[in-house]
Amino acid sequence: MARLTYEIVREAPLEAIVALYKAGGWWQESQSWRDVIPPMILGSYCFMVAKDPEGQIIGMGRAISDGCSDAYIQDVVVLHSWRGQGVGAEIIRRLTAYCAERQIGWIGLVAEPGTQRFYERLGYGALVAYQPMLYGKKD
Repeated sequence: MARLTYEIVREAPLEAIVALYKAGGWWQESQSWRDVIPPMILGSYCFMVAKDPEGQIIGMGRAISDGCSDAYIQDVVVLHSWRGQGVGAEIIRRLTAYCAERQIGWIGLVAEPGTQRFYERLGYGALVAYQPMLYGKKD
């Protein structure tokens, strides 16, 4: 596998991040969505990118936290051409380690349907008897 680098960043090229959100199927094109990206990166506890040998961003993930008690990992996505090569798993490992090294004792995430085994291999487990909730969701 090509030598990749993983970096914690406070800013990233807008189009590279948009491409990742599109690859994840999470993007709805609008100026307001584009405007959110820079402050979202800056406001994350830890925003990590994976880069190919040429320095192009091919994956990302972020942790949201108060920095002392809880952290949530989200927005982990890898470009389609790089999937299945361990990039996403490495991003999760590094984000988890970043939080754990800072004594954050509760690190969670919401797994999309069908991805539970991927996260279980990385040390995550189901929150039995808990239900993820989303404000404004009626169905």
